[in-house]
Amino acid sequence: MEELLTLRQYIQEQNYNKALELIAEMEEMSKEDKLNKIYSYAVILLLHLIKQAAEERSTRSWDFSIYNASKEIRRVNKRRQSGGYYANDTELKETLADAFDTAIKKAALEAFEGQCTEAEIADKIDSQKVLATALEYIKTEQN
Repeated sequence: MEELLTLRQYIQEQNYNKALELIAEMEEMSKEDKLNKIYSYAVILLLHLIKQAAEERSTRSWDFSIYNASKEIRRVNKRRQSGGYYANDTELKETLADAFDTAIKKAALEAFEGQCTEAEIADKIDSQKVLATALEYIKTEQN
């Protein structure tokens, strides 16, 4: 809210350069917020894809979590007013890669009733295939 008051002040003072700088800063803050939300949903998406791959099975709950996480990523990433997306394909891939470590740590706690280490889970899956599948779910409208 403080930024909007400052922006109003800059405009009233006709200090347009400062106003534009503040707008750029606000856009960056908004994008960072969106990327943080995408990261959180990416961890959930990857967690369940990792468990599916490692255990070579699925549950209705995992399927729903995959559906919901990918839908929320698409929803958060979509720019409402101007169209387009906050994160492009490269940024989505980077976010998924970043979230993978957290997801595999969590998967080690949950898959096989927590009996496997992260390394054992990693050995059971093709990480590149899991990441590609996650990206495919994100880019597909109906899962």
